[in-house]
Amino acid sequence: MSRRSGILEFAVLGLLRESPMHGYELRKRLNTSLGIFRAFSYGTLYPCLKTLVASGWLIEESGSAPDEALAASLAGRRAKIVYRLTADGKEHFEELLSQTGPDAWEDEHFAARFAFFGQTEREVRMRVLEGRRSRLEERLEKMSASLARTRERLDDYTLELQRHGMESVEREVRWLNELIESERAGRDQRRPGPDSPAPERDSAAGGTSSGTTNSSTTGDTDGLPRLRGSSGGSPPEAPGQPDPSGDTTP
Repeated sequence: MSRRSGILEFAVLGLLRESPMHGYELRKRLNTSLGIFRAFSYGTLYPCLKTLVASGWLIEESGSAPDEALAASLAGRRAKIVYRLTADGKEHFEELLSQTGPDAWEDEHFAARFAFFGQTEREVRMRVLEGRRSRLEERLEKMSASLARTRERLDDYTLELQRHGMESVEREVRWLNELIESERAGRDQRRPGPDSPAPERDSAAGGTSSGTTNSSTTGDTDGLPRLRGSSGGSPPEAPGQPDPSGDTTP
């Protein structure tokens, strides 16, 4: 399995964990929620879905009422197929979420992992963020050394392009620093001190007297920084991202 198809399978499982969908809905969510998949086609998605079904991680269900399915059959049309995550599929996705190896730090895989940080444990998020930062700092060091060696041989436009690439990496490193510090601050806030009183329970609501509520997902997502100059929480586009104008192959 190629790295690209592995990322797609991860994203499909993550979206279907939220709710069952048919192929068109799934493709739309991949396009709108995960920009790295904005250029792939049905010819890529459906083989991926078939592979996940064959692996026992998804099941196919009829998405239409019985009379609508019969009408579609009589008209020679295919009834809509809804894809649902199985118990094994959920377990497999949770295993993927817990992985923090070097693949999770690469450009495309990191973007997909970050999109599902709301379902990821805090300690795993920290390891992925720190690994990504380390990878970018290594990249920045190599870019700087290369620029120092070749500066005299480059024309003004190529030199400006090199500088632009370095600024993009530096910007993402600063963004990662903010996220990491925010994750640490959130963790420290939740670690009670030796003299801290236990939170009072509200017997009527079943919560604490402070009005806080538990997250409905696996991850703990509060405390993320408000990014300066950005209205969204998605990572800056790293240098070397694929051109979205072409189709994607599994």
